[in-house]
Amino acid sequence: EAWFGFARFSPFLRPRTAMGAANDIEAWMKDPKSVQAFEKQRGELGDKPSNELLLKTRLIPDPRAVRLRVYQTHSTHKSMSALRQGSMLFVKDVEFHSVEQQFREAVFTHASTSPNQQLIASLDVARRQMELEGFGLVANAMEVAFAIRQAVAANPLISKYFSILGADKMVPAEYRESGFVDFLAPGANWAIARRSLQDDEFCLDPTRMTLVCGTAGFDGTQFKGILANRYGIQVNKTSRNSVLFQSNINNTRSDVANLIRVLAEISGEIDRTLTQGGANTRKTFDARVKSLMTDVPDLPNFSRFHDGFRGDAGEKTNEGDIRSGFYAAYNTAGCEFIRLADAEIDRRLKSGPELVSASFVIPYPPGFPIMVPGQVITQETIDFMRKLDVKEIHGYDAKEGLKLVRHEALAKMSGRQPAAAPKLKSAGGKS
Repeated sequence: EAWFGFARFSPFLRPRTAMGAANDIEAWMKDPKSVQAFEKQRGELGDKPSNELLLKTRLIPDPRAVRLRVYQTHSTHKSMSALRQGSMLFVKDVEFHSVEQQFREAVFTHASTSPNQQLIASLDVARRQMELEGFGLVANAMEVAFAIRQAVAANPLISKYFSILGADKMVPAEYRESGFVDFLAPGANWAIARRSLQDDEFCLDPTRMTLVCGTAGFDGTQFKGILANRYGIQVNKTSRNSVLFQSNINNTRSDVANLIRVLAEISGEIDRTLTQGGANTRKTFDARVKSLMTDVPDLPNFSRFHDGFRGDAGEKTNEGDIRSGFYAAYNTAGCEFIRLADAEIDRRLKSGPELVSASFVIPYPPGFPIMVPGQVITQETIDFMRKLDVKEIHGYDAKEGLKLVRHEALAKMSGRQPAAAPKLKSAGGKS
């Protein structure tokens, strides 16, 4: 819960935290009605319920068989008054006595032998502060977020180019059983919002505001730079066409006023440029907005692991041994690099041998792998990579190209002899 540690101090948000949920589950287990609920559902489902029925049913566990084991980490410094890198780890595990030694060894492996006393003291200060006034501080952070949402939506100039997304634009309806749309939607109230936090598969943290900047002609990274360099406003998270604002416990109404002033100033500049620039300026702007908001490359689906990393997985699953794929990259002779724009990529996609990733490739945004070690790379993935216009792609060096496992090395892993290398035509046209 890197950015959600503060939620412990709001009864509204607490059930969504690991420890809050664990406490609720523990209380439920002790209630005699929990056994009755389990027995009732088991009777309704029958002895051999279908997979379809099980998937559609919110299953109730047998409280007599539950062993509650919950571990939670959060970065205290990100949302509370602790020094940078100050973090906490919480444990609620009925079996902790059986794993305590391994747990401590694992933690100490990554802990310094020379602890920073100031950092530890700041964690204690953060805890004490939140115990004393955490409820009010978190309530203020939510109030600030609501004020920003309302101001952006109500300002005719700002809302012309910017908007803050509601849950209906970010979470598919099937994952919002409560029907919650947005905190500012007509008819919205705390009861509906609370139901969303309690029941929905995915819900919207009220302190997080996804501001769409693509409709103003800015990509997320570009707009982040403008806010930081011109106005001293820090934004950490971006996407192709949005930035994420996060209200926190030290924000005030002055911060709201400053942000709205900045958005109004930027909106005014865009408006004047379009008004004074003529038809070509408008066409350029519209094309830029279209490229950011409409012509967005589709995220590729995971394809499959190469057979050399699948062992006896069979045909019913696309799972594989990612660990072996990861360490295959350490065999320098067994890897190769091919540039993304190289025609060799297209030839091998069409005629083989298969392209198999030797590393994690993680573009920011979206911030999660589109290739993993041992994965067969498809046309869909290559198309996505070629359309990307982000500057930060972990695991990929544009100068070197894609890092791939050679087909000879793959053949050894699969227990097969490598196929003969395709004969390429020479410059003179002779094969």
